[in-house]
Amino acid sequence: MTSLDRPVAPDPYDLLPPVPSFELRSDDVRDGERLPDVHTNTDAGSNVSPHLAWSGFPDGTRSFAVTAFDPNAPGPSGWWHWTLLDVPADVTELAQGAEPPAGAFALRGDDGEARYVGAAPPPGDMVHRYFFVVHALDVPSSGLPHEAMPGAANTALLFHTLARAVLVGTYQR
Repeated sequence: MTSLDRPVAPDPYDLLPPVPSFELRSDDVRDGERLPDVHTNTDAGSNVSPHLAWSGFPDGTRSFAVTAFDPNAPGPSGWWHWTLLDVPADVTELAQGAEPPAGAFALRGDDGEARYVGAAPPPGDMVHRYFFVVHALDVPSSGLPHEAMPGAANTALLFHTLARAVLVGTYQR
């Protein structure tokens, strides 16, 4: 089996305990559509994080986490492109290319960078899905160190997630 005919990974969030959803929108990413090149880590891209805005999250939300994950990356564990923790509850929008808001911080992703690193599926590989997710949390801080790994951080977030908003872009080259 080659990377072109391997099975498509399931929606990783369907495998988690269910939580309510809320609205996530973007001026840059359209659900189910191809990411603009500027949000990729390719020759045509610039590793610019997309605009994201959210609303309708539950009362009791004390902070947010923002993530970008590719479950279609070769290998069994997918690829973390962005994990932004401790986003204050009064922040409900990130501009395109935004730095972490005051009090928030980015973890090192699977590329080793503590920032957004865009889509970069292997040339000729299948269409990859990029899950942009905002997690509404019941704590003001994740309590996680800046050295935490994204997979471990996202597992820890499960125990504090009140609701989750998901927007999925795609990319292939």
